[in-house]
Amino acid sequence: MSTMIKMVRSLAAVAALAIATPAVAAGANVEIHPQQWSFSGPFGFYDRGQLQRGFKVYQEVCQACHGLKQVAFRNLAENGGPSFSEDAAKQIASEYTVVDGPDDDGEMFDRPAILADRFPSPFPNVNAARAANGGAYPPDFSLLAKARAAQRGFPWFVFDIFTQYQESGPDYIYSLLTGYEEDPEGIEVPVGQYYNHSFLAGQFISMAPPLSDELVEYTDGSPMTVDQYAKDVSAFMMWAAEPHLEDRKKIGFRVMVFLIVFAGLLYFTKKQLWRNVDH
Repeated sequence: MSTMIKMVRSLAAVAALAIATPAVAAGANVEIHPQQWSFSGPFGFYDRGQLQRGFKVYQEVCQACHGLKQVAFRNLAENGGPSFSEDAAKQIASEYTVVDGPDDDGEMFDRPAILADRFPSPFPNVNAARAANGGAYPPDFSLLAKARAAQRGFPWFVFDIFTQYQESGPDYIYSLLTGYEEDPEGIEVPVGQYYNHSFLAGQFISMAPPLSDELVEYTDGSPMTVDQYAKDVSAFMMWAAEPHLEDRKKIGFRVMVFLIVFAGLLYFTKKQLWRNVDH
């Protein structure tokens, strides 16, 4: 029994270390800084204020280069998201122009966006996006929090199953946004690129540092710092990639409760049916 207790304690210690250890891509000298997110764990939920601030950062800083083509304006007013009022979502939509048509003459035309529309891309096509960004293509933000993540090697990913660590995407985005630094001594950074110690593709990135202190004005008293901006927009991107996260976790919890109760009923039913049978 004492040996079993020691094994359990050892596994718990390793699990705690797995949570605290930064996620690092195999073979890459990158620095990933895990954060405390409201949406982590089995009972996680989105912080509505944080999502609204993150959307503000996206609007004022990111949307000039990065699209959000999988998100519709109506999503901004749905439960489980930023929870803007319907009127506020309509106002946000009206600030964008989308291409519609054809009209009666067979021509395409521009019109103000409505709730049913998705966020328009800042560029008409990939080539135009590359031409405007020195050959680099700014990825769409819709699914980036799921598509970009530093992979945790063995044995950490094993414990992720039990700790339900699924925040490697926002952790990576936050680390990238806060990972810019002056060119290290002895390292020659190519012209037109910047050094970022958290960039998975080799520390040299074409995107200039997008954030600076007091760049976006917050009205809720939150700090107007690079660190806060990075956290808020990372959380917003997580919501864009998984807008039904809260419902998924609620359903998962109910299913686990049902399975536990069902297993208990099966056990006591078996005991009742076979109580007079010798084994």
